[in-house]
Amino acid sequence: MKVLVANRGEIACRILKTLREMGVPSVAVYTAVDAQALHLECADEAAPLDGAAAGPAGAPSGGDAAGYLDGAAIVAAARAHGATAVHPGYGFLSQSAAFAEACAQAGVTFIGPSPQAMRLLGDKRASRRAAEECGLPIIPGASIADSVEEAAAAAGKVGFPILLKAAGGGGGKGMRKVERRADLDAAFAAARREAEAAFADGRLLVERFIAPARHIEVQVLGDGRDAVALGERDCSLQRRYQKIIEEAPAPGLPDATRRALLEDAARLARHCGYASAGTVEFLVGPDGAHYFLEVNTRLQVEHPVTELLLGTDIVAAQIGLAQGGALPPPAEPRGHAIEARLNAEDPYLGFLPSSGKVLVADWPVRPGVRVDAGLRTGGEVRPEYDPLIAKVIAWGSDREQARCRLVEALRDTTILGVATNVSFLLQVLESEAFRTGATHTTLIESTRWPAPEIPEEALAAARRALQSPAASRGDIVGHGGDGDRFSPWRDGGAGRLRP
Repeated sequence: MKVLVANRGEIACRILKTLREMGVPSVAVYTAVDAQALHLECADEAAPLDGAAAGPAGAPSGGDAAGYLDGAAIVAAARAHGATAVHPGYGFLSQSAAFAEACAQAGVTFIGPSPQAMRLLGDKRASRRAAEECGLPIIPGASIADSVEEAAAAAGKVGFPILLKAAGGGGGKGMRKVERRADLDAAFAAARREAEAAFADGRLLVERFIAPARHIEVQVLGDGRDAVALGERDCSLQRRYQKIIEEAPAPGLPDATRRALLEDAARLARHCGYASAGTVEFLVGPDGAHYFLEVNTRLQVEHPVTELLLGTDIVAAQIGLAQGGALPPPAEPRGHAIEARLNAEDPYLGFLPSSGKVLVADWPVRPGVRVDAGLRTGGEVRPEYDPLIAKVIAWGSDREQARCRLVEALRDTTILGVATNVSFLLQVLESEAFRTGATHTTLIESTRWPAPEIPEEALAAARRALQSPAASRGDIVGHGGDGDRFSPWRDGGAGRLRP
């Protein structure tokens, strides 16, 4: 077996690590802007996409970020390098049934569910119908809302506020909360426009907006005949439907609710003949009732939370299942695990994305802490891609130990050169709401998170740097507009160290 990883960044590095531990030869792919990326060094071989081959001096030529979405080029690279399988990671082509079919037609194994399962569960309308067939509780609403009139009729039955959702994709795109009928026309047009741009699919559905709610998801593994649930994760801390912090097990979840969630998720996977790793997502309302939400037919960003809790390598399980292997034996959860997504963005400037060269990337090395990173010192955060830099995950014998370990790990994390959300993550983890487990999907956006003050010693260090010989030689350059208004280098016209 030889596996091509059709992705980049931290998830490509994470998958390649497991392949190396399994002794499976690997191939990485890259576009021109990624010709020096870290994931290439994690693989045995590297294949350029869209003419991204490096010249004699290692400088990339041609290519663009769309290469990771070029299924034909990826399949061609797999065949050219003798890869017998492709792992798509998450994002890009990971939920493309057409790409999975193209792999099969080329005689290359797609490490993921079948195209049929992806079409059934990856489409929100189809998955809602499948869940109803299995007897899962469904959020009140309408699977079909192809016009404003149909959406208005559904809203009239379930009551405002409602949520408009894209049927053909996820990631928070094509979603709009609508408080009243007067706002529906504009929201419908905006949701459809965004859905068509993101997924080439403008179909929408309507759901009752449930708040305050908890977002609980269940990790499943299936072999096409049977399926097992590997426990739940609480992903309630979100901003604009993008997850920020995830943990397992879900704090304060009644045992009866937990059992029902696990049973429902496994039953749905069996019903659909699901093979590979997947995630069944639910909302738990303020009354404790749970509702089926959707299915992600791929590896989740937050899968390390479950791995730390169970001691199970989910990527290795995916690879085994793709080769016709058996489902892994049940594993008992132990302790607690929490993951924080470290993004290149400024939370105190409207979460404005930040990009550029990373001058320093220093990751924590601590007991019970795992870091899945996709770059290092000297690497570059590209504006073409998602701002996720790394995931910092902590395990503890109980929730408080895991929380404290994660807090200390984030304090030990140093990223210079781009703005990050580290301070914001610390604020959330040390908030009373998180400490007590009183989290819900609207907490982040309904709470004020003031920018922390810069310590005087940091400002003093910046002033000293400006007066140093390095400054007189020009080794410190103006900070300019990289977006971090809280950087000490901005005080008094300060600059930043030149890489």
